[in-house]
Amino acid sequence: MKAVIYKQYGTVDVLRLEEVPKPNPRNNEVLVKVKAVSVNDWEVGLFTGKPVFMRFFLGWLKPKPQFQCVGCDFSGIVEVVGSNVDAFQIGDEVYGDLSVCGFGSFAEYFTAPVNALTLKSPQMSFEQAAAIPQAGMLAKQGLYDVTPIKSGQKILINGAGGGVGTLGIQMAKQLDIDVTGVDSAGKFDMMRSLGFDHVIDYEKEDFTKNGQRYDLILDNKMSRSPFVYAKLLKSGGAYIATGGSMVRVVQMLLVAKWIKFTQDKITCIVALKANRDLSYFNELFESEKLDPILDGTFKLDSAIDAIKYYLTALHKGKVIISVG
Repeated sequence: MKAVIYKQYGTVDVLRLEEVPKPNPRNNEVLVKVKAVSVNDWEVGLFTGKPVFMRFFLGWLKPKPQFQCVGCDFSGIVEVVGSNVDAFQIGDEVYGDLSVCGFGSFAEYFTAPVNALTLKSPQMSFEQAAAIPQAGMLAKQGLYDVTPIKSGQKILINGAGGGVGTLGIQMAKQLDIDVTGVDSAGKFDMMRSLGFDHVIDYEKEDFTKNGQRYDLILDNKMSRSPFVYAKLLKSGGAYIATGGSMVRVVQMLLVAKWIKFTQDKITCIVALKANRDLSYFNELFESEKLDPILDGTFKLDSAIDAIKYYLTALHKGKVIISVG
């Protein structure tokens, strides 16, 4: 079978599409025939080995063999069921995030335990399903887990035109919420069509200096100090980051309690609970309240090109690779 692998850390040029043995599931695993995958920051972190702390489990000098195939999000069809598995049957259409058990979705097949899979809505295409798992979980948990959004609030999403932002706005607009989106101007038409009330071009305006205050900020970039973001919050407000550089993460961990104590504002990072809320997205999709934004017509043979496109940050919604 074909798979996108890397055997050393570096730039995107270390990735290769190669023939590798088709895996066999253990008794507590299933074999999935992959139909579609999407690109996330995780893929970039794997082959670059950055942030450096990731190498403590990936392998310090080079990736361990079990981590040499990239890929988290997927959709596919269960092809073989282990003898101890009763949650799924052959032919089930599933989707999920493999970061709970390793990686390896950028391949024609993979094996995984049942906690990496959820039955997808039969109304979803495989491409739509592959767009949801990681971005959807980050958006859902960012908007609801720490301090749930409520009607009448005013929120901002930074990096609004990517996967987290385009799914997050659709969740936020289930309520009467005023939503500002920050991204590049080339994404504005798409963002407005999804319901953003205000859009800011980060290349022309610094949203931290316009005097606006928010009940919640969902930040997919984390490019500034936590103290800067805290100034943008109303009393009792929350700044929720979905990730960022190691420097910013450490800053957040060091000052979050101080900001809470002195300003009554929450600053934190989403601790991703992979796959936990996928049934919620099935329900939203089936009630026509969710429409994942897909960007790209890539095939597995051009998966490396898809990752290069993702790295340009020009994509709208999720970069999708059709496999099967």
